Amino acid sequence: MSLEDEWARVTRTAVHLEMRDSYIRDDPAFIAWQEGRVSDATSAYQGWAELMREATARGVVVRRARIISEPISDYVRFEYDVTDAVNIAGGELVRWLPRRRASDIPLPGNDFWIFDGAYGKFNHFTGDGASAGPESIEDPRAVRLCVDAFESVWRRAIPHEEYKPV
Repeated sequence: MSLEDEWARVTRTAVHLEMRDSYIRDDPAFIAWQEGRVSDATSAYQGWAELMREATARGVVVRRARIISEPISDYVRFEYDVTDAVNIAGGELVRWLPRRRASDIPLPGNDFWIFDGAYGKFNHFTGDGASAGPESIEDPRAVRLCVDAFESVWRRAIPHEEYKPV
């Protein structure tokens, strides 16, 4: 199923929890950002922003939370720097939670998306941050773990417009 088809199925909510300090380090957008070409970095993700605009225009509430170490890594700084032009511009709500404030939250072992509170996918990564492929989440207990973890993180996290990277 294509990414567009997957998002067309979502009717109410999508939540995404990111817990790594570094992802795909050979991503051309990340490299462009490292070289000071911020507009090239943000333009690389305009397809994503458009997909989010379409979803939010249909009434889907999209929330993204990031658990981050401080001081932040260069990759998290990149994510922070492109969030306004990509995620917020696409209609996502974004929050940041310093890792020290997440120690007592039960969390699944992987990043995830949960759609309409009913199904989703885990995002697997290699040790150096390359994608190792998604895994569907259909077991109601795993979905509930993810929903509960996300809501706990969301309540503590700092809205993007208020978070100041350390």
